[in-house]
Amino acid sequence: MTPFDIARSYIGTTEGPGPADNPVIMEMYASVGQDWVEHDSVAWCAAFVGHCFERAGIRSTRKLTARSYLDWGVPVEVVDAQQGDIGVIPRGSSSWQGHVFFIDRIEGAWVWGLGGNQDDAVNVKRYPLSKLLGVRRSGSVAPSVTMSVEEVQGRLKDLGYHEVGQIDGKIGPRTRAAILAFRQDNDLALVPIIDVALTEALENTAPREIAPERASGAPAESRIVTASNAQIGLGVIGAAGSIGSQIAPALVEAEQARDMAGRVFTLIGLESWLSNALPWIGAAVFIGVVVYARHAKAARIDDYRSGKTP
Repeated sequence: MTPFDIARSYIGTTEGPGPADNPVIMEMYASVGQDWVEHDSVAWCAAFVGHCFERAGIRSTRKLTARSYLDWGVPVEVVDAQQGDIGVIPRGSSSWQGHVFFIDRIEGAWVWGLGGNQDDAVNVKRYPLSKLLGVRRSGSVAPSVTMSVEEVQGRLKDLGYHEVGQIDGKIGPRTRAAILAFRQDNDLALVPIIDVALTEALENTAPREIAPERASGAPAESRIVTASNAQIGLGVIGAAGSIGSQIAPALVEAEQARDMAGRVFTLIGLESWLSNALPWIGAAVFIGVVVYARHAKAARIDDYRSGKTP
């Protein structure tokens, strides 16, 4: 059943008579995590809408404030509103107060809403269309969005939101985190969804700025940098030791030679080529370790300064 079908099944439900509380309404509070409510006289229009979504397997805002639904789901233009979408209108004298309902239909200047706490009951009631503060629709991708999830992920990465992780076409935890970070930087509603507002901003926004201190700094407590420094140190010591072990005896022998030719032959004598070459090979290996470690360290620092890694 859809949330709207579930909502229709409650038509006729009313608050308990007198001081009594209707257990059905009390269950609605509990289903959205508000089991602290003791009486059904507490405004329950948002609890009703949330309960219907939760029963349909869709996470609601889990709040009792109607206006919390203005930042939920996907925004929809009034002219595109469909049966089952969510409508929010003002109610009361405070800016945080409001009323939320499922849109049943729109006729002329009126919107018919299926909601709870409408004259203390679940029913269909009409409201002026002009009062609508917003229309929302459940889902993670708006129907009118033409940019695919992969394209959104790629664009986020191009703009410097590397927390998006792998470009796999799935809206997982890392992609949601990147979307929220982008939305926060661009003053968009903080909801981890792909909608028209997000895709338009992605197409027209400059790359993420890197803080000056980060652009010229280095990652603190980086295991890669620490390991690279250790490898560089050990490599230098190893190379120096290997070269030293070869040069010292070679110089002694060279000093004993009668002339320059004798020294050269002593240093590169073929009869002892293998024993003489091994220390140089070891030195080359250690030098290779140093070069590799320096490249790894430089790459890690570059990733940090460009914002690719924490």
